[in-house]
Amino acid sequence: MNWIEVVVEVAFEKTNAFSDALLDAGSLSITVEDADEGTPQEKPLFDEPGADSNDYAWERSRVIALLPADAPIDELLKKASDACEMQEIPGYSLREVPQEDWVRLTQSQFDPIHIGEKIWIVPSWHKAPDENGIILELDPGLAFGTGSHPTTRLCLEWLEKNLVSGNTVLDYGCGSGILAIAASKLGASEITGVDIDPQSVLTSRENAERNHCDITCYLPDTFVESQANRQYDVVVANILAGPLKTLAPTLTRYIAPGGYMVLSGILEGQADDVIAAYAPFISLSVWRSHEGWVALSGRLNS
Repeated sequence: MNWIEVVVEVAFEKTNAFSDALLDAGSLSITVEDADEGTPQEKPLFDEPGADSNDYAWERSRVIALLPADAPIDELLKKASDACEMQEIPGYSLREVPQEDWVRLTQSQFDPIHIGEKIWIVPSWHKAPDENGIILELDPGLAFGTGSHPTTRLCLEWLEKNLVSGNTVLDYGCGSGILAIAASKLGASEITGVDIDPQSVLTSRENAERNHCDITCYLPDTFVESQANRQYDVVVANILAGPLKTLAPTLTRYIAPGGYMVLSGILEGQADDVIAAYAPFISLSVWRSHEGWVALSGRLNS
């Protein structure tokens, strides 16, 4: 099967509706890019669930629809334009999609990632660059977290520098299980992962088994039922600022006296709000920042 990309420039107020209409009309996928990419007007965006989409939009967006090469392009664009009450079909350009071995191409985009001093995240199709390092074997998949995002990197760096052999660890919002697996390989004695997504719980268990790590993973309700009074030497949560603020009284309850909390998934501009949300329970401060993101940490008084 041959494919083609249809590239349309759309004003920001029509971007979401036009993208949805293209999907409804038969597009296989939609990508939205900044039409000013590569110019002084390029605008980096960071967003999280619940934010007003108009606050996180480009003035000029480039909407790219993937279609079979023989698709009726004008007919599809007319359907999408009519659905959005646009006066006319917008102009567009076409880009051929070359035939590729997509599996091999995807794999080539995920090389081993070196983090901190000794940690390596290594996809299964690669050989570990340093066999004496701390090797986390993880493939990109359905659950969040392969080590490439700054927030994951920050948490891994904190664990490498601060985790003491024999510590107990709670990874809340475990995603792929990467932080729990790292904690295990860094010497933690007992590791628990919790996530609201059943797929993440399953993926974390599978990744833990692949890495020969003993990690117990729960959905939140099951965790509360079985571990209501459990406390840990380290509680790490790499989620988003909004949920982290809501979870402040819950997460701090699981820190043992003298234990540490590590939070990430927080933009630099959100740090003060998150610190304030946790202030009644624990004093947090910015431990380190990377590419606009921060990790907060603090120690609970004994």
